[in-house]
Parts: sequence; C-alpha cells; structure tokens
Amino acid sequence: MNTRRFKLLIMLLLLQTLLPMQAVLADTGPKPTMEFEFTQMPPEGELQIISGILYECDLSDCSDAAPLEQLGPQGMYCDTEGCNATAYGFAPYHRLEVEFSDEITRRSNIFETAGFDSKYTVTVRPDDLLVEAQFSLDIFPRIGIIEILILCICGLVILGLVIGVIIFLIRRARKT
Repeated sequence: MNTRRFKLLIMLLLLQTLLPMQAVLADTGPKPTMEFEFTQMPPEGELQIISGILYECDLSDCSDAAPLEQLGPQGMYCDTEGCNATAYGFAPYHRLEVEFSDEITRRSNIFETAGFDSKYTVTVRPDDLLVEAQFSLDIFPRIGIIEILILCICGLVILGLVIGVIIFLIRRARKT
C-alpha cells in the first residue's frame, strides 16, 4: 500500500513539473509609440489632464475616426501632465481629444504619424489643441543592450562559420 502511494506521489510531482506555473506571454516585440508633451497657451492657472482619447483615421479628413482600442499593451494612457499611446500599428492620421481640469474637452487638429517612436508637442489653447510633431533622429526603434549583444554574437558565429568553410575548402583543394 505504501509503495502505491509513493508511486502516486512521484507521478504527481512529475506531472507538476510538466505544467507551466504561470501564463506565457508571446507579445515581446517593439511597438510603435506616440508621446504627447503638453504646453499651455494661457499660462495663468495650470490645467491638468483628466482623460484623453486618440482617434485613428485612414482618411485625411478624419471622417472615419475611431478611438484607439485598449488591447493588451495597445492603448492611450494619460497622467495629469501628458499622454502616451502604444499600438500594434497606427493609422496614418489622428485626432486627439483631451478633457482638462477646467471641465472643457478640447479637440486637436488632424495630424499624421511622425515615425515609429513619435513625439508631439500639444499646445493647449482656450478652445482647442494644436498638435505638432517634434523633430527626432529616432528613426529606428530603440534597441536594448541585450539585443545588441545577441546581434554581435550571431554575427561572430556567422563569421566563424564562413571562415571555417573557407579553411575547409582550401585544405580540400590542396589534397587533390
């Protein structure tokens, strides 16, 4: 009887090692982002951001505007001083709608996606918002140290393989 319980315990422990302990997330690649930095035209009384919506548009007049959906990491996130958006891919045109602490909701002009990691200056005016793209040299997505290290190691492995093939072919040619 004890050996049967011992075998059952061992089988349960082995089964537990085969089952994952936590969910596996596969969405690890870089995502396009937008960063909105707010400046206020009426300097008296600093306004704070209550909420914000980023509308995505395929048409240049934004007649087909739809809010950016919240899907996993994708979405529009605002704090009291600025907003950030992350997406799996942005539409070509956008419009920003932000509610401020003065209880006025302001809409922006229609603006285009400026790049992979876009930065914008949003000027808060009495009745609306003016969104302008900031010039940035960040043409490519940010690459971390680990990615650079992996690229270097892969490059060295490929270089070693090429040199090995060349040495093999030279030695083989000398024997014949």
